[in-house]
Amino acid sequence: MTRGEPTLQAIELTKRFPGVIALDAVSLDIYPGEVHALVGENGAGKSTLIKLINGVYGADEGELRLEGEPVAFTGPRQAWEAGISTTFQEINLEPFMTVAQNLLLGREPMRGFGLIDVKKMNADAARLLRRYGISVDERRPLGSVGVAVQQMIGIVRAVSTDAKVVILDEPTSSLEPNEVEQLFRVIRILRDDGVALLYVSHDLDEIFELCDQVTVLRDGRRVHTGPVADITRLELVATMLGRDVQDVRSSGKTAFDIEGRRIGVEPVLAASGLSRHRVLSAVSVDVRAGEVVGLAGLLGSGRSETVQGIFGLLRLDDGEIKVNQAVLKRGSPAAAVSKGVGLLPEDRKAEGIVPTMSVKDNITLAAGRSVARWGFVSSSKVEEIVRKYIERLQIKVTDLDQNVGELSGGNQQKVLLARLLSNEPEVVLLDEPTRGIDVGAKAEIQALIDELAIEGLAVILISSELEDVIEGSNRVFVLKEGMVVGELQDDAISEDAVMDLIAHAVTDARPESA
Repeated sequence: MTRGEPTLQAIELTKRFPGVIALDAVSLDIYPGEVHALVGENGAGKSTLIKLINGVYGADEGELRLEGEPVAFTGPRQAWEAGISTTFQEINLEPFMTVAQNLLLGREPMRGFGLIDVKKMNADAARLLRRYGISVDERRPLGSVGVAVQQMIGIVRAVSTDAKVVILDEPTSSLEPNEVEQLFRVIRILRDDGVALLYVSHDLDEIFELCDQVTVLRDGRRVHTGPVADITRLELVATMLGRDVQDVRSSGKTAFDIEGRRIGVEPVLAASGLSRHRVLSAVSVDVRAGEVVGLAGLLGSGRSETVQGIFGLLRLDDGEIKVNQAVLKRGSPAAAVSKGVGLLPEDRKAEGIVPTMSVKDNITLAAGRSVARWGFVSSSKVEEIVRKYIERLQIKVTDLDQNVGELSGGNQQKVLLARLLSNEPEVVLLDEPTRGIDVGAKAEIQALIDELAIEGLAVILISSELEDVIEGSNRVFVLKEGMVVGELQDDAISEDAVMDLIAHAVTDARPESA
């Protein structure tokens, strides 16, 4: 079957920033009725390419063509008007507006005197939601629905504009498995309608299930383009990493190493009876030195709320937290930090990095006494700590004063880890440490978790990727509807065992405070 002419062509696009070539003569053709995957490690140039296509950046060299005609967009609005719709990993909607207003923002139906026809807007939005199988009242404020539903609404907004090209940047990062299937149905509808789709994802399962073509970027260059059916998973990973297939097969880099951990006898951290009305019900967890304890459960099970309660970000109605047998004051992150507890938050954009600050300032933002002498900050100590963790975590930066917002997602995550470790904690709470990052950065963070446990730190690990929790944990607490419904250890830890507890454990309808 002939593919016809490409809908969108990027021809030798090049983009330079001070001290670095972010994209080096990259070419890409996206055809109608195809899903084209764009993959590569963080920092490979994926985001830069999307921003060039979307008009956020202007190319230093090269050309962009839409349906054969040269185009040069000066901003995302112009690209959108030309038929290129993009949905980004971070949700960019208005929480105080209704679902319908968000869906039709900028193209609302009008009636006399320049007023919006609210009734028709709601009806049009309801039809859109029905078409794509999203069950939500279009009149509700967007902020009152869950993050996953907001993500789906953002995607529907992007694809509901008679777009010629749809770019999806990590669209499943906030979605549960059933919602991923719903998204895939939407994408297949668009493909069947002849839309050209560019799909950016670090999830190999998604690429091999959904995509027709795949392009690999590495260090700002295109190193592979071809049919997904013509490349194996191992070959794709090797291409992304720039390594021989046999090296990737034998390295064991993507697996956790539990054998090297020496686990203490007494818990370093013990939380008991953690309760919050309609959120947590008498949750008890503990972790020992040298141990990785996983928290498993579906979205909304109480995993993140448990570590937020321990760290003091979530105000608890009841419960006790002890660190090295000493009672920790509830509801105080400062107290948690002073006792040697550190948290890597789930949402690095909203709760972690300060994008307008430098890498150096982000790493030492909470360092406190470790960089101060006699009440004054020691610039030499700051630089020593920053360089130490940049080297240890292999953070890719041009210099210490580079704006952290310019880094890739994986490197931003490493900056947050560096900040956490600069306080020399005894307990680290890692909430989704590998979410939204590529396979190479994920392997590096998994290796770091091993190192932390081997060095004697106590680690609590949360991941929506069940495989990571199973492979990386010495023990696993399974949560459901805000309650602990089981604890698994060593050889008893398996995907089947976790899923069986989630499926069959009986809980109250909603957790109540104790």
